[in-house]
Amino acid sequence: LGKIRSPHYRIVVMDSRTKRDGRAIEEIGLYHPKNDPSVIKVNSERAQYWLGVGAQPTEAVVAILKRTGDWQKFSGDTSPSGVDPQPEPVDKVARFNAALAEVADEPSTSAISKSKKAKKDEPKAEPEAAEAAAESEAAPEADAAPEADAAAEPEAKSEES
Repeated sequence: LGKIRSPHYRIVVMDSRTKRDGRAIEEIGLYHPKNDPSVIKVNSERAQYWLGVGAQPTEAVVAILKRTGDWQKFSGDTSPSGVDPQPEPVDKVARFNAALAEVADEPSTSAISKSKKAKKDEPKAEPEAAEAAAESEAAPEADAAPEADAAAEPEAKSEES
């Protein structure tokens, strides 16, 4: 079964006396390796039955049965199966909305460039802000100077006495 570059396999039970491509006794599973993630479907109950009555699986089928955990059940091995459950695929719209929510929570940084027109308008606003800041800095110094003179006068009087 399959077509060029798109393989898929059936896991079947065959009589050892028949030819390889002959009629199967029973189909117990499917394997589609090209799907992402690959599809492995095995009827565990039927696989256990056939292994129990003496069926000899090929090396490839043993590898598949080990991945599904059926070989460990049959042999009594306690090692875990090789297949981890596949996580549910995340909806692309939900992932996009989550990314938007994260971006909205982050503070804006200077990495975002502003338009050239906005840059031309900013220098006009900056000198006014700089002048206002200079005036506010000068005002506390002026207020502090008379207080310093007043504090110095009592010290001078105590030295004279």
